[in-house]
Amino acid sequence: MKAATPSPEKYEQALKKLETIVRQMEDDQLDVDQMTEQLKEALRLIQFCRDRLTKTDEEIQRILSASEK
Repeated sequence: MKAATPSPEKYEQALKKLETIVRQMEDDQLDVDQMTEQLKEALRLIQFCRDRLTKTDEEIQRILSASEK
């Protein structure tokens, strides 16, 4: 069984990895087994990006709310 890939530390790293996966899929560079693994990785990266964007949005809203007081 393959070990889980460590989480990226930055949004930009995750996005770059996602772009690479998409490019490999579009260029038919993956066999069926690789496709399954890459799809799992892509879903994990998408969740990481979503979480990071949500957290950033919440921080921005908090800052804007505090500045209005």
